Amino acid sequence: MTPFTTYMITFAAARVVAIAAIALSGIAIAASEASAYSTTVKLACATDYFTHCSQYSLSSPGVHQCMNAVGPRLTPRCINALVAAGEVSRAEADRRLAAMR
Repeated sequence: MTPFTTYMITFAAARVVAIAAIALSGIAIAASEASAYSTTVKLACATDYFTHCSQYSLSSPGVHQCMNAVGPRLTPRCINALVAAGEVSRAEADRRLAAMR
């Protein structure tokens, strides 16, 4: 790869992360004014949002409801970030995962 190609790939990756962070910041606002997600959770759950819930406007309450309904299908990275942030307990996450099996 040429240096220009490497630069463009890096720039594109940074742009995707920035867009995801901005998009998921809307989830925190729509989810609950009292419960804002950390940047770590936003980044960890960006793929899950785009995979499962992007049909909801970022300013709609449907985003939080969708992510909650998806629950057990969220990626381990997202689930672990939510547990670490105290958004969901490990016991609840494990219970929901067990119910899917």
